[in-house]
Amino acid sequence: MEKYDYREAMAEDIRAYIEERFSKEEIAEKLAEEREEWEEKLYDEMMIADAITGNASGSYTFNSWQAEENVCHNLDLLADATEEFGSACDVLRDGAETCDVIIRCYLLAEVLADVLDTMEEEYKEKKEEEEEE
Repeated sequence: MEKYDYREAMAEDIRAYIEERFSKEEIAEKLAEEREEWEEKLYDEMMIADAITGNASGSYTFNSWQAEENVCHNLDLLADATEEFGSACDVLRDGAETCDVIIRCYLLAEVLADVLDTMEEEYKEKKEEEEEE
């Protein structure tokens, strides 16, 4: 079994979430004019979005087995997340789905910022290419 890459999986989910809700023009405008405020708003929305963190329902996967596999080789992330949030999460007591959600919530701000940075760079490059034509 390969190690589940939370950052990669979340980046894909976050990008899809944004692109489903905003046009390319809206995304470019928000990145250029109101990045910080938009990022905060997205963070608040995504923190309770089951498609991103699973925090609203308590499960991202809606599958205990899959959550266990996600957490399995990421116990270091779980330790960091529980330390950050000031609480303990016991895989055996709380269940893998809860632990999976805690990791996703912990990584949300970092991965969201990375995705927006990437999108911002892509839009800048596209704009420069258009200006050169």
